[in-house]
Amino acid sequence: MTTALHQSTIKSLPLLGRGKVRDMYAVGDDKLLIVASDRISAFDVILDDPIPGKGQVLTELTEFWLKKLGHIIPTHVTGIRPEDVVAADEVEQVRGRAMVVKRLKPVLVEAVARGYLIGSGWKDYQDTGAVCGIKLPAGMKQAGKLPQPIFTPAAKAEFGTHDENVDFDHVVREVGQATAEKIRDITLKLYAEASAFAATKGIMIADTKFEFGLDDKGELYLMDEVLTPDSSRFWPADGYREGISPPSFDKQFVRDWLETQPWDKTPPAPRLPKDVLEKTAAKYREALDRLTA
Repeated sequence: MTTALHQSTIKSLPLLGRGKVRDMYAVGDDKLLIVASDRISAFDVILDDPIPGKGQVLTELTEFWLKKLGHIIPTHVTGIRPEDVVAADEVEQVRGRAMVVKRLKPVLVEAVARGYLIGSGWKDYQDTGAVCGIKLPAGMKQAGKLPQPIFTPAAKAEFGTHDENVDFDHVVREVGQATAEKIRDITLKLYAEASAFAATKGIMIADTKFEFGLDDKGELYLMDEVLTPDSSRFWPADGYREGISPPSFDKQFVRDWLETQPWDKTPPAPRLPKDVLEKTAAKYREALDRLTA
């Protein structure tokens, strides 16, 4: 197993903030250095034990998808090497796990596309027969394929709390009718193209979330991570069936193990055993290898 990076310590650039996984630094006034650490969160708690290699997997997959889908919408890619914006003794912290990107004004909506009924969508459907205000056929099962993919946005939550599913009108109120419609249409187009490609690799994309930003001219860009196991549900096609929560290429090993522990889902979380770390790292790497092979 490679040495894991729990937190970057770049001193040559101003630190702007740390998320659950990413550390963000300013590169001049118009660019950012985003470093994907190996941190992992479960139940909205950041764990003390990082997953070795996870940050590299997330970065490599994001770069792969940004290149593949860049004809649909402009992306935040700059082409500047992360190694060229940090001090010499900081290069190893960014190698393979960082990107220099355009600095944009984030749209404060998670743009979620769903092709299957799972997760919070399944819970909403059980309660109301709809997801984010979109009525669905009666009698659907967990993990059932939707008649067609749907746009199910979520309001970005404060750190440590869950994003909240919202309807399309909420997005309109946030960004205006024209931009809301553009985000919806592009989200579904990105999902459709990515899903068709992933299917050729034996992977089903059950759902995924995209993040968008605006430049100073109001142009919309795709930003942040794209179609990774952290932002998507990837299912192996040969393990799929309706009525269950299918196996997935993500941190399910971590969640499943934590559910067996006497823990109230508040910090600090239990320390992860080595086999859980290794199995989780292997699942992330398998997703990357399958999709990019």
